[in-house]
Amino acid sequence: MPDQIVSVEPATGHEIARFDMNDAEAAVQNAHAARAEWAATSLSDRVAALRRFAELVGDEAEDLATLIARETGKPLWEARTEVQAVIAKVEISITAFAERTGNKDLPGPVSGALRHKPHGVMAVLGPYNFPAHLPNGHIVPALLAGNVVLFKPSEKTPAVGERLVAFYHRAGIGDDIVKLLIGGAEQGRNLIADRRVDGVLFTGSSTTGIAISKALAERPGTIAALEMGGNNPLIVWDTDRFADAAAIIVQSAYTTAGQRCTAARRLIVKADLYDTLMAHLLPMVDRIVTGGPFDDPQPFMGPVIDNAAADALLVAHQRLVDSGAKTVRPLRRTSPDLPFLSPAILDVTDTPQRSDAEIFGPLLQVMRVSTFDEAIAAANDTAYGLSASLVGGSQAQYDRFWQRSRAGIVNWNRPTNGASSAAPFGGIGLSGNHRPGAYYAADYCSYPVTSTEADLPRAAIDVGLVPG
Repeated sequence: MPDQIVSVEPATGHEIARFDMNDAEAAVQNAHAARAEWAATSLSDRVAALRRFAELVGDEAEDLATLIARETGKPLWEARTEVQAVIAKVEISITAFAERTGNKDLPGPVSGALRHKPHGVMAVLGPYNFPAHLPNGHIVPALLAGNVVLFKPSEKTPAVGERLVAFYHRAGIGDDIVKLLIGGAEQGRNLIADRRVDGVLFTGSSTTGIAISKALAERPGTIAALEMGGNNPLIVWDTDRFADAAAIIVQSAYTTAGQRCTAARRLIVKADLYDTLMAHLLPMVDRIVTGGPFDDPQPFMGPVIDNAAADALLVAHQRLVDSGAKTVRPLRRTSPDLPFLSPAILDVTDTPQRSDAEIFGPLLQVMRVSTFDEAIAAANDTAYGLSASLVGGSQAQYDRFWQRSRAGIVNWNRPTNGASSAAPFGGIGLSGNHRPGAYYAADYCSYPVTSTEADLPRAAIDVGLVPG
């Protein structure tokens, strides 16, 4: 096993930095020792420290956005929106904490109270597509609730992870309160296996999420919040707004080069709308600018994360073609040595057996159906259940779609992606374990404790005693 992780710019192949791998056991030991002190820190002090963190990020927003763009390859305009989400997460989390897990007096003849306690040591395993925003979405509410955090960033984006943790430390949150763990799969497995870890907060693939679930199967007291992606459907039904529909499809399928868990993977179209829709969609897809994060003018789409990911996507594309899919726009490399890919569309209407794999990149599968019931059935024909969207249709059809959709996010005339941080975020099936994040992250960062209380012991037993 190499003792270092190398961060590389996808758009150029240039090295950003090298990082020594950390020892998970030592990191857990230090965090475990620090948990009581942070839990005992007043809520007002925790809030103040997190607000200092947000201020520091705001002061250096452009530098952080530049690093995100370099390490992920996403366009600078998109990296800037990620930084703003990092900043906004603090106030959103403070509001959510008060609403979801605040102290309450319980009504009744006996005085009672509802309060919440932190779990203790929380492991946060971050993804590469939003290397600051998504782990931050776990870290902020975890710290606010009084937990200490062990953060292992993706081995593909360690530089952003290191920078994010440095902001916490500069805000006065100690090294053992937010601990950075640089490493690969082995470090992640060791972290999860340590029984001193009280919670695992994960964003990534279903394969890894299932492995985490299995590793924790005999530890029911260890909280797990798993967000594991999706094979998300977008239905286009009765509409005459084809240009708008095309723009929503492009936003859904190709933003972040398709590397979003909420990206539209499957486009389900009413058969008699197909030709007109494609007459609007294909010219827009052909106009998508793919380029480096700092190109001027800015591209819509950057590279995928690395050459291994690009190669895997090309293999997945070829498998679909071999299984009967018809190429509308091919997936191809636009640079021989770098992971730039063209936006692809495959028609899988007549494919005998459709794949349910999450193809994490700029590849959209299209199918034509005749009835709205067929469209809903096709949308639900997946083991995932994160995001689904209907474009067009009537209010009654949307109500029916909403009622029958198996997804945690159901939209109408909006993209499948771009969820609000002020709402819960999560899915069902292979997309998650019913612990939605974002606004509801407060729910899994602490546990409720109910109490009945009196200032003096007062009791009497009136039944069932021998007379004294």
